[in-house]
Amino acid sequence: MARKNYTLLTEFILLGLADSLELQITLFCLFSVIYTLTVVGNVGMILLIRAVSRLHTPMYFFLANLSFVDVCYSSTITPKMLVDFLSEKKTISFAGCFLQMYFFTALATTECILFGLMAYDRYVAICNPLNYSLIMSRKVCLKMATGAFTTGLLNSMVLTSCISNFPFCSSKVIHHFFCDSPPLFKLSCSDTRLYESILSIFAGVSIVGSLLVTLTSYSYLLFSIFRVHAGAGRRKAFSTCASHLTAVILFYSTSIYTYLRPTSSYSLTQDKLASVFYTVVIPMLNPLIYSLRNSEVKKALWNVINRKRIPSLL
Repeated sequence: MARKNYTLLTEFILLGLADSLELQITLFCLFSVIYTLTVVGNVGMILLIRAVSRLHTPMYFFLANLSFVDVCYSSTITPKMLVDFLSEKKTISFAGCFLQMYFFTALATTECILFGLMAYDRYVAICNPLNYSLIMSRKVCLKMATGAFTTGLLNSMVLTSCISNFPFCSSKVIHHFFCDSPPLFKLSCSDTRLYESILSIFAGVSIVGSLLVTLTSYSYLLFSIFRVHAGAGRRKAFSTCASHLTAVILFYSTSIYTYLRPTSSYSLTQDKLASVFYTVVIPMLNPLIYSLRNSEVKKALWNVINRKRIPSLL
């Protein structure tokens, strides 16, 4: 019987973020601007890192990967949300729903791991500078990045395959603006406690595990920075770490709130607000954080702009 109900379901209805037409139009305009800035900022960061040879270092290699993930991450959610703001019927097919959830989960997991790798890179650069080029060689960095993407894809494959086999017989209305695991658990007519525990374990390993690596790396970094007597060196190290920590705090705080808090305290409205932050806002903020707080990126951008401007004047 559960299998029969499962096969009859062909689509879900997304309630979205707003009910009134005026608010939907306002949100459409706002998120259109945010999405445009996200794509332009992150693609611009990738092109800048590729164009400037001085930025061909492990730190900016991981930053380029982070920008790539942010573009894909935002594009998995935002375009569909923008279409729904202007649509009377906000539906998504069964296959489309779980395809969206698969890529969202894979990219979110990859981003968690990339934050940990970037923190480890800064730890090696500051705490073990003499062996930095050996430890963080191009081959090692490629293996790390490949491992991050592979882990994200495998983690998402397990979670998505589990949830997609639920019998959804109570309702097809998702109280969210995209397909995510917590609201889908609410729609199942089967006992999902085991799967919720599995989700918590997987989320805990990816989120908390990478967070511990990040915090441990920065703890060693802070001790090393305080031992640096030169004021310029200390300021540069603090500036780099501050930009990383700002991005990390923004991402992990909302992710932990959404996926690792007790089920009894789950709130659809609060979850949607938190989800807007880490799916739409943070991908836009990351390139701004890393460019505005990073002197090397600002210098590289200024040099590229000047090289484009001088030929046009001639």
